[in-house]
Amino acid sequence: MQIPTHLQNSLAGQTMQHSAGHLLSTLRTYKDKESKIVLEAVDIQKSFAQTKVLEHINLDLKAGEFVSFLGPSGCGKTTLLRIIAGLEQPDYGRVIKQNIDITQFNTAKRKCGIVFQNYALFPNLTVAENIAFGLHKKHWTTTEQQARVTELLQLIELPDIALKYPNQLSGGQQQRVALARAIAPKPDILLLDEPLSALDALVRLNLRQKIRDIQRQLNLPAIMVTHDQEEALSISDRVAVMNKGIIEQLDTPHNIYYRPQTRFVARFIGTMNFIPAQALDKKRLTIGTEYFINLDQTNFQTGEKVEIAFRPENIKLLPQQDRNLDGLQLPIRIVNMEFLGAKRRLFCELSISLQPQQAPIEIRIDVDHQQLQHLNDVMWMHVATNALHVFDQKGHAKC
Repeated sequence: MQIPTHLQNSLAGQTMQHSAGHLLSTLRTYKDKESKIVLEAVDIQKSFAQTKVLEHINLDLKAGEFVSFLGPSGCGKTTLLRIIAGLEQPDYGRVIKQNIDITQFNTAKRKCGIVFQNYALFPNLTVAENIAFGLHKKHWTTTEQQARVTELLQLIELPDIALKYPNQLSGGQQQRVALARAIAPKPDILLLDEPLSALDALVRLNLRQKIRDIQRQLNLPAIMVTHDQEEALSISDRVAVMNKGIIEQLDTPHNIYYRPQTRFVARFIGTMNFIPAQALDKKRLTIGTEYFINLDQTNFQTGEKVEIAFRPENIKLLPQQDRNLDGLQLPIRIVNMEFLGAKRRLFCELSISLQPQQAPIEIRIDVDHQQLQHLNDVMWMHVATNALHVFDQKGHAKC
């Protein structure tokens, strides 16, 4: 996840032994400076036959901002991008660009640069000819076209491929050329439709940062469609997490990860553990019949059923229960583990029964390698109160 420079500075001088729960308590929501809104989607709705694809979509894009549409296949993110690009028409709603309603404009009039998933380069044209394709002679002289192509080849760090054809390039090089062609006419907005999905992992890692660098250098507002959460969180200013045609949460990467507003966002982004619980009163939850937790900043209905959620990295393992600690403490049994490079992930089961004949609840815990020698088969897990999330039965966050 990308942490802004000012956030890093705010943590300077703090020792690194603090727990993830402590880190969470020190983080704040940092608002970007108010920027001009360059694009708005207002109450966009779209259906194909009897299937609703988009329902009441509202979002904005600010000057110089990079926004990602993130979600599982079939959630509507590509359809939304195509509506913004003018490749699809909404059934209802408007697309506003720089205070002008462009809903009925064709793609050419919208001044959006588009990079497709499959590159869509012309195989019979050279790289230079592909990049210059959108530079119409009405607006660009031959000398200006050549200068623009040279400038963009330098920008994508491929200055020597002007005379090559697409089939002579690697996938990563082709995608860079597609990006150069999209930005050649100096569009107002850049639209990226899963531009990296066909590339190898290492190429994707390098190219996504290159795309972000170019976007920043040009101060060009951009929207990217992706189903890769790491990709979205690492380079976006804001992320729109989509599910079944709606935006579940539109927020900064930090807030998407640390403050999910719905159960879907919590489950889809990263890894999250869930445990069912019930409210004893306005401030207390019970897990099973023996274990309780106080949450002072909440207001439950007595008897209300909820789910407690927490991430694997926020769990601390204890050899036995420590009643001096606040937060959630439960006994667990370690069942299995897997290697994750710098860490190990433990697969555990709660050592308590929540309901008769209910299957054991699995808990995933991330630990450092040096902790392995201190593990027993049966231990206690502890999660600080400020690292807990609670969701109601509709999947909405209560805290």
